[in-house]
Order: sequence, then structure tokens, then C-alpha cells
Amino acid sequence: MIELDYYFQNIENFSEKEIFENCKYVWEPLNKIDKYLEEKVVKNDLKENNGVTGEYTSITGNYIIGENTKIGANVTIEGPVIIGKNVTIQSGALIRPGSIIGDNAVIGHGCEVKHSIIQNNAKVQSFTFCGDSIIGKSTRIGSGTILANRRFDQKNITIKENDVKHDTNLSFFGAIVGDNTRLGANCTTSPGTLIGPYTWVLPGISLWGFIEKEKRLIPQKEYRIEDNEKVELN
Repeated sequence: MIELDYYFQNIENFSEKEIFENCKYVWEPLNKIDKYLEEKVVKNDLKENNGVTGEYTSITGNYIIGENTKIGANVTIEGPVIIGKNVTIQSGALIRPGSIIGDNAVIGHGCEVKHSIIQNNAKVQSFTFCGDSIIGKSTRIGSGTILANRRFDQKNITIKENDVKHDTNLSFFGAIVGDNTRLGANCTTSPGTLIGPYTWVLPGISLWGFIEKEKRLIPQKEYRIEDNEKVELN
């Protein structure tokens, strides 16, 4: 499934819903981010911060930051970005250029968000890397999760559907995570991973390819126990 509406059913309520207009395939909004922010933020040289900013926070470039948004200490925001209303950005987070964050979202301590669309009410927990990805409404990305966004050979990311390969025209492409999905702590996704809505992924799982909606992924961990020599450690 590569159609946009398979993953996201709440786009009409997204604060920047125009980014999804005329998109058929789910990765197409990522190709539109730079132009969208150029037209809406950069051309008008906007530097609007309607939120509350903590100590030692750096905000550069062009940006729109919505009302009642709370930005913690030591946060770095590099425009162009759009950050919605009632967002919480916890201490030490890094918001890189091309990020669009919807209303009531939470960006956890030490997170890095780069060139991604994070929809309303989503939470990206502490020490997570979210690169070139789209996160659905009310989705939770657990602490320490990595949404990897580039192939080792640096070629464009391709998506395979029914033995047909689709070139996304993206050399950087992380993951698509549908509405109301949960990724547990310390998960990793390979570039171009697609995860349907209402799917739960338990902690520590590595993902790739297409994961259907309304599934639960459970890790199967096996380990061997054997005797250990007693060693006194200094």
C-alpha cells in the first residue's frame, strides 16, 4: 500500500494540511517541504515566535511558532520550520530545517527532527532521531528510536509494491508511520519503511519494508546462558 490515505485519515485537521494537497503516494509530501516552507515562511522573512522559550535556546533562520508552545532550555531550532500551537519541545532537542510540527505535538528531550512532518498530537520521545519522515496523528515514537533515512550506497530510496519498484526521487527518506501507531523504545527502521495506522511495534524491533495496519509486532528474543568466571573489577 503506497497511497497516502491508507496511512492518514485526519489530514483535514492538520495545521498545515496544504502540504498534502494533490499527493497520491505517501512519500510525495516530503518532496514538497522545501518549496512549501520557501513560499510560506522564507519569502516573507518570517520570524514569529508566539510561544515561551527557555534559557539558552537558539532559534535561527525563518520560522513560525504557534501560541502556547513551550520550548525548553538548550533547544536548537534551525529554520525554515513551522511549529504549531500547544507544542512541547523538551530540553536539548534539535529541530533542523524543513521540519513541520503540528498542534499539541511533543518533541522529547534530546530528540533530533530533520525535514519531517509530525502531525497533530504526535509524540516523539527522548533521544529519538526522526529524519525525512512523516508521523501520523496521535502516533507515539518511543525513546531511543532511530528512523534511518539514507541508504549505504546513497542512491534514491525505492518502494516495492506488487513486484513494481517506485522511485521516490528521495535520496533521504526515513519512515512513514500511520495514525495512532506505537513504536516502542529502541526500535529502528530502515530507509523507506512504511508502517500502517493502529499498528503497535514492541520495543527493540528492527523494521523494513511495508507493515500492514492494525498489527502488533512482538520481538522473539533468544539468548544463551552459561557459567561465567568470577572476576574482580576495579
